[in-house]
Amino acid sequence: MNGEASAATIDGTTVARLARGVRLRDDAVRGQQVLLAPERAMALDDIAVKIVQALDGVRSIDAITDAFAAEFGAPRDQIVGDVTAFVQELSDRRMLEII
Repeated sequence: MNGEASAATIDGTTVARLARGVRLRDDAVRGQQVLLAPERAMALDDIAVKIVQALDGVRSIDAITDAFAAEFGAPRDQIVGDVTAFVQELSDRRMLEII
């Protein structure tokens, strides 16, 4: 990311929500959901959409990970790294507000 420092360090206790001006929208042309922010957009796959939807400003990354592990019947250890890395990327892009 062009040498900038991370916006915040994301861990299991992090609680976040989309930053002001960032919206999850359907892109009918591409047939997928995108995360829109001022002067930028990010195409999302189905898993990324679920993570974004879970970032409600109330639940921690640990709580989100636990819910996904139960919902998908997957090992928590497998999920936590992916969720944390994606949330870190959104934070680095300044698309999140850390509560």
